[in-house]
Amino acid sequence: MKFNRKVLGVVIFLLVVFLATTAFATGSNGNGNDVEFGIISLIPPVLAIVLAFVTKQVILSLLLGIFSGALIYTFAFSGANFFMKIVESYIKMIDYTVVALADEWHAGILIFTLTIGGMVGVIAKMGGMKAVAEALAKKAKTSKSAMLATMLLGVVIFFDDYANTLIVGNTMRPLTDKMKVSREKLAYIVDSTAAPIAGIALISTWIGYELGLIGDALGAVNIEANAYDVFLRSIPYRFYDILAIVMVFLIAFLAKDFGAMYKAEKRARLEGKVLSDTANPLASSELDKDFDENKIPLKISNAIVPIVVLIVTAFVGLWYSGGGTELPFNWSGIRTAFGDADASVSLIWAAFLASAVAIAMAVGRKIMNLQEAFDSWVEGAKALFITAVILILAWSIGSVTSDLGTADYLVGVVSSALPGWILPSLIFGIACLVAFSTGTSWGTMAILMPLAIPLAASYSGGTVDRLMLATIGSVLTGAIFGDHVSPISDTTIMSSMASSSDHMDHVKTQAPYALVVAGVSIAIGYIPAGLGLPGWVSLLIGAGALFAIVNFLGKDSSIDALKVEKKKEE
Repeated sequence: MKFNRKVLGVVIFLLVVFLATTAFATGSNGNGNDVEFGIISLIPPVLAIVLAFVTKQVILSLLLGIFSGALIYTFAFSGANFFMKIVESYIKMIDYTVVALADEWHAGILIFTLTIGGMVGVIAKMGGMKAVAEALAKKAKTSKSAMLATMLLGVVIFFDDYANTLIVGNTMRPLTDKMKVSREKLAYIVDSTAAPIAGIALISTWIGYELGLIGDALGAVNIEANAYDVFLRSIPYRFYDILAIVMVFLIAFLAKDFGAMYKAEKRARLEGKVLSDTANPLASSELDKDFDENKIPLKISNAIVPIVVLIVTAFVGLWYSGGGTELPFNWSGIRTAFGDADASVSLIWAAFLASAVAIAMAVGRKIMNLQEAFDSWVEGAKALFITAVILILAWSIGSVTSDLGTADYLVGVVSSALPGWILPSLIFGIACLVAFSTGTSWGTMAILMPLAIPLAASYSGGTVDRLMLATIGSVLTGAIFGDHVSPISDTTIMSSMASSSDHMDHVKTQAPYALVVAGVSIAIGYIPAGLGLPGWVSLLIGAGALFAIVNFLGKDSSIDALKVEKKKEE
């Protein structure tokens, strides 16, 4: 990355600001308990956000945010000279990351995330997901059925958005091309099912990350609540995720489109051009190369069996670790057990057993030898290394803001200036903006969750109520929306690549649909949720609103309707 003058100017400016202002911070006993940093406490998260905007580098932004917090704290309490204060600040920054990594809960989440990544790697090498995709593809005979099959596969591969994108796009592309579905439409379906379904799935590579952020932020404001239970309760408030999937279904089922997508579908149906004449498609043959060269026999069970083991073991583990054996085996007892469960440990049990089953199947069916199976597992785990790094840094900056009293200061300012009902919508908008500018949903979640939950707690009285759940949902889904409309998003780029679509054509055709869903999510979801409306009610009304919008704005893009329209024009 080129560290240009704009980035350097922002860094120097903010460093000068907090170095100068920390001179006003005084501490009588040197332990930090009697110092109120005030507005200075905002510098670490603001620095992280600003640099994320400018550099598009989340890891760099988080690191500098942590270092700035360490500098502020050290300059306030250390009696050393200037040079030694800088050295002590560097050491404190490292301490923040070490402490975050050493935490038992954090370690469990990291182990689960890497382990499930390893399982995904083995399944991919066995051809399991490709087998599922090809089975679905055989059922599609029309453009509508091809789109619906693509959407269904996008929902079925719920456990990882990267695996979803690469498998669905590469596998369904020959079918959608044959049925004259534009590459832009294929990329849209792939992109708008991958992250939304992974973000709300009960078991996925996302859940460990989300649980880590939620659990850490709740702990920072002394709310004793099970992170997994809060995660489950927040699902009805993931308005953008759920409604984005509803939108994909409506567009495919009703065969109606509007905006740039309608023009793309019209071109594909009438001219047989799945790409525009000016398109420069991104191409991906990674999965095809693996499977074609290795001649792997495709069996659906190679995917289904490990995933079923993962899901069943996770649920049994959650029930058992939450004291389920001592509770009545009914819905109330199960819910209580899940609420008291040690989610990180239970998920680790599931991920390790599912990984072992996947490796055993790969070796037992002579798809790979033992060394190759373990290499595939390691490769899958390595793919989530950056995820682990971002998560550790997110926890670290959360500790920084806790030491500086950022949440207390922000709560005091915002709670007196804004009505509580607007908080979910406001956080959703900020998350959208940050994710759009940085191209990463996970980085956005990491930056905003430590701030959003304390703000919600100030209105909820320290309880996990509807406002809290809606605010959590607004962070997690606003990040995904911003990711969807950002041309620098990794998953957006991967969707273009796997679908072999022109990247900017994909961005331009997907953006209107994403904006419609985001607008409905705010107007019918987050504002009413802030006022106390249950999430499921908003979801039903929101789905109805999307149906009306697609019917009102959309034009019939079926081949028969387009032929009739063409004759009229002639």
